Amino acid sequence: MSENLRSMNKGGRLGWLDALRGFTMILVVTNHVALKSFGMQIRWSAALQFFLLFRMPLFFFISGFLAYKASRVWNARTLGELTLKKLRVQIIPTAVFFLLFLAMIPTTPFADNLSEALASSMKAGYWFTLVLLYMLLTFYLFSYIEQKLFSLHTFPLTRLPVAFPHSSLLLPLLFIVSLFFFETCYLPRQFSWALGYKGPPNEFMNYTSLVEMFRYFPFFLYGAIVHRHWDRAQRLMDSRWFYPVVVVLALITTLEVLKWHTLRMEWASLPHTLSMFLLLTMVFMFFRHYNDYFSDRTFLGRGLQFIGRRTLDIYLLHYFFLPKLPMVGEFFRVNRHNFILDTTASLAVALLVVAFCILTSQLLRVSPFLKKYLFGRS
Repeated sequence: MSENLRSMNKGGRLGWLDALRGFTMILVVTNHVALKSFGMQIRWSAALQFFLLFRMPLFFFISGFLAYKASRVWNARTLGELTLKKLRVQIIPTAVFFLLFLAMIPTTPFADNLSEALASSMKAGYWFTLVLLYMLLTFYLFSYIEQKLFSLHTFPLTRLPVAFPHSSLLLPLLFIVSLFFFETCYLPRQFSWALGYKGPPNEFMNYTSLVEMFRYFPFFLYGAIVHRHWDRAQRLMDSRWFYPVVVVLALITTLEVLKWHTLRMEWASLPHTLSMFLLLTMVFMFFRHYNDYFSDRTFLGRGLQFIGRRTLDIYLLHYFFLPKLPMVGEFFRVNRHNFILDTTASLAVALLVVAFCILTSQLLRVSPFLKKYLFGRS
């Protein structure tokens, strides 16, 4: 990776990428403030509809980007160690906070809360770490098989290892397959086996949250592909024509999704899909281009990078700190589609929630045991 060495932080990571992850975490909390604290509905808000197009796709894109390691040698030991590590980091903290959160809901018995949450693909909000675990394990297994079968191919006569010429096509092929499953989530009439059409959705898909993996795995793989071809991606992003084309297409597809609605039925999923990829690409390019502003040499950069390194902590804790402010949601129901007020109100409360999450995380991390098993840090 040759890009922006000066923007790397002390840990050898790209600082602006940590800042981007912090920014995305703030968007996640902002969205939950609007929906859960204010009790707003998506149709009331121009802000919610817009941010939902790229908020979670961007998060999974970053996860895929970071999951790819060009220098990693895939063997059985590496696969086993990474699998065990991710199982511990993703499952134990999620299970602890998931059960604790359900136990603290005062209106219904714990058993009822648990049964309802398990039957939902969203898992009372704690679906993200489970789905990310699916993606990581799938990607690790794919990488192991890819390197085992195609990275080095030994010809019987020479016994010399030769790079297999078509191995680089396997990851894009997996991406295309994932896009097919992605579209099943938005075309239930054509693919009723996943979400159901004029009938109940597939219970297995909900209990396992696999339906959520279908919704977001293409973005994870998109991030991995960009990182694998990082030098080429940078040259493309630095070209004079690429960003203007992305902006124009993003504007057209986003307006089609949010305002125009000229395409109907299954065709409506096309601009919806394109807008998600184009918007996240724009945000990614923005942070990369202005990487100096998001470095650890600036106040904004240090703050966002710190949040970016604590995304798991904030995600697990923030549900406990979401306030109940239905009067704000009622205001926006009456005064609909005010993007500035809508975003500002949700963002202001979200920043307070994030601050409380970081403070609580710092208190819990005093114990090495809690630091390791609640937040996956040794």
